[in-house]
Amino acid sequence: MSISIIQAALALAQFTPKVARWLSGTKTESISKKIVDIAKTVTNTTDEFQAIEKLKEDKNMYSLFQQALINSEREIELAMIKDKENARYRDIAIINSGKRNKRADVMAISAAFGLTLCLAVICIFRRELPGEVVGIISTIAGIFGSCLRDAYNFEFGSSRGSKEKDQTVASMLHKYSE
Repeated sequence: MSISIIQAALALAQFTPKVARWLSGTKTESISKKIVDIAKTVTNTTDEFQAIEKLKEDKNMYSLFQQALINSEREIELAMIKDKENARYRDIAIINSGKRNKRADVMAISAAFGLTLCLAVICIFRRELPGEVVGIISTIAGIFGSCLRDAYNFEFGSSRGSKEKDQTVASMLHKYSE
């Protein structure tokens, strides 16, 4: 995996925050490359870090970069959905073979344990802990809670509106891949 490409894509997230959301899963490198290539094309440069600097300096290029990302958003979203779909199919195959997905079980149990531990520490030592420590532990508890939410969303699907959007995009994906 090319670290500089991913770093450059993360640096480009300052211009459009949704870029950070796109950079997860097994498609991180290919999506990063696409985003960096868009920035290079818009700024007419060959170096990703030069492109970032030009986007910072020139408002017109910044606007063109955002427009180019909007134009490529559909393709990037489809890649993300396909990546998530592949992970779900992998889980289904593991279950159908009569095995358990131990990795997923360990991840979910660890997140639940971490959340419980953080909340227990706050409840038990609430009076002795300085406010800053409570804030840090609360932040960590929030991260564990977010991990649990993601596990539930992966396992059971997300909200109805999101599920409908996923179905619509999946049907588009099958339509265009044929």
